[in-house]
Amino acid sequence: MLKNWNKSTKPETEELEQRLKEARVQLAQRQIKMKEKKLPVLVLLEGWGAAGKGSVLGKVIRDMDPRFFKVADMGNPTEEEKRKPFLYRHFIKIPETGKFQFLDGGWMDEVTKAYLRGDLKEEKYKERIESIIRFERQLTDNGYLVMKFFFHIDEKEQKKRLSQLLEDKNTKWRVTEDDIWQNKNYNQCLQIYNQYLNDTHRSTAPWYIIDSKNKKWAQLQMLEFLIRGIDTAMMNSTYAVPVLQNPFPLKSIPQLSDIPLDKVLEEEEYKEELQQYQGRLSELHNKLYRKKIPVIIAYEGWDAAGKGGNIKRIASALDPRGYEVHPIASPEPYEKARHYLWRFWNRLPKTGHIAIFDRTWYGRVMVERLERFCSENDWQRAYNEINEFEKELSDWGAVIIKFWVQIDQDTQLERFTLRQNTPEKQWKITEEDWRNREKWDLYEEAVNEMLKKTSTTFAPWHVLESNDKKYARIKALKTVIKEIEKKL
Repeated sequence: MLKNWNKSTKPETEELEQRLKEARVQLAQRQIKMKEKKLPVLVLLEGWGAAGKGSVLGKVIRDMDPRFFKVADMGNPTEEEKRKPFLYRHFIKIPETGKFQFLDGGWMDEVTKAYLRGDLKEEKYKERIESIIRFERQLTDNGYLVMKFFFHIDEKEQKKRLSQLLEDKNTKWRVTEDDIWQNKNYNQCLQIYNQYLNDTHRSTAPWYIIDSKNKKWAQLQMLEFLIRGIDTAMMNSTYAVPVLQNPFPLKSIPQLSDIPLDKVLEEEEYKEELQQYQGRLSELHNKLYRKKIPVIIAYEGWDAAGKGGNIKRIASALDPRGYEVHPIASPEPYEKARHYLWRFWNRLPKTGHIAIFDRTWYGRVMVERLERFCSENDWQRAYNEINEFEKELSDWGAVIIKFWVQIDQDTQLERFTLRQNTPEKQWKITEEDWRNREKWDLYEEAVNEMLKKTSTTFAPWHVLESNDKKYARIKALKTVIKEIEKKL
């Protein structure tokens, strides 16, 4: 893109000033309209060192309402961020509906810098590109406007600006070693930047190259591109998005009705195996920490199926400093105002740690589907989006263990009745539980579809036959141990 770029002609000074004045007013007006329509905007600014991204951005946002936008200087990832998946620090920055998020630097800078320095090999670079394309597509599919700007200057202009900054003690600090290295290796950087822009240029999230030699002209280009992008987003906000075919290999899994639930474990055998497998899991937790391998254990299942007790037997075998249990309820307003996976990206463990989820991102294709908290287009797209999310976790190196805790209707009724008639257990039963029970067949249909479409080879489902809770607990422990040993 950079090598074949035909830059626009800069207007004369009078016209430039007039268009700048009009564009600032128009952007401020569009900001309010986006707020009213609850459309989120993510703006990424990339480009050459000393190309003026920061100063141009300062002018672009001057007339916007500061209550409804944020600016973040991404910089290099911290040591803490390096212990999370590559996209983590970018995904958690996405804005709420109706708000703007401006990122000075981001995933392009991180990937190209590592690629240029040799820290990222060809195969890993391609993997990162796939991740970025999926990330940006997921955002645009879920109603985000993603605007990406690359601020371009030639080698001579960059060298001149860096020299000027270095000569002034008040601006010297703004020049980094990366900026100097970049200018000395300008042609090599140009080639990689050009490759990256070509690799990630998509109609839903295109790149806009900004001629940055003149700062006012750069402001006008960015303003007018933003305005056009916002106008297009407002026109297209009600369109359904195509449901993509799943590209990942799947493992076959039986229908729930075909799974026998007659498996039982005697008390004495249960106690013996519980002690044995909890001891083994405790040993493995230490190895996971040493080798910095993250583990994600996800529980879904029928109400009263025994998820809580199952989680308790896993957790009690672990070092409490190295795991966290996340009970997932209905999203809070600030969570609902973002991509539905955002709150799960925020809860991912560090390397060497374990995250246990009591309910998960699969709510999108179960309760949100059946209670119509999202559109049919939303939940139909979600199967692939979830597989993509779990692929990111797998590529990061995580062990992903997903349990569906299965019981029959009679067992559920028996446990509901026991809870209702036992004072200290009444908090566990709600009117919603009884209401959901009436939709058993609809839920079973949704669960079967979920298991079929999301049991991938890198994150397969494991069904826990839980009519006998003791049997389910031991099977869960065995499964966790097996998957961790396989990874180790």
